[in-house]
Amino acid sequence: MFDKFKNEEGGEMIEERSDNSSTEESNFASESSSQIGIGELMGKRAKLEEAIDYVGLMIKNLKDKRTLLEKDIEEESVDIKNLKEKLQKVSEYIDEENRGIEELAKKRQQVENEADEVGSIINSLREKLSGVDRIIDDEGSRVKKIKESRDSINE
Repeated sequence: MFDKFKNEEGGEMIEERSDNSSTEESNFASESSSQIGIGELMGKRAKLEEAIDYVGLMIKNLKDKRTLLEKDIEEESVDIKNLKEKLQKVSEYIDEENRGIEELAKKRQQVENEADEVGSIINSLREKLSGVDRIIDDEGSRVKKIKESRDSINE
C-alpha cells in the first residue's frame, strides 16, 4: 500500500511530485522524516495494528471454542446426571424386587408349613377314621354274629 511512497535508498516514505519545486520540498520532508523515523514508525504501527487484530481474532476464536466446550461439558453433565438418576431408580427397583422376593419366600415358607400341618392333620384324621372303620367293622361283625346266632336259634 505504501510502496509508491518508498524511497529506494533508505526505505523512507516520501511522496513523489512531478515538478521541481515540489521535489525540493519532498526532499526536505524526506530528510526530516528520515531523521526522526516517522515513516518506519508508521510502518511498525501498521504492522502492530495488524498483529493486534490477528491476536484479537485468535482470542475471539478461543472464546468461541471455550464457549462450545463449556456447552458440550454442560450437556454431558446433564446427560450423566440423567443416567445417574436412571441407575438409582434401577437400583431402587432391584432393591424393591429383592424385598418382594424375600417376602414371597417368607409367605411360601408359611404356606409350606401350613401345608405340612394340613398333611399331618389329614394323616391323623386318616388314622382316626381307620380306627373308627375298624370299630365299625368289628361291631358289624358282632352284629352279624348275633343275627346269625339268633337266626340259627330260630330255625
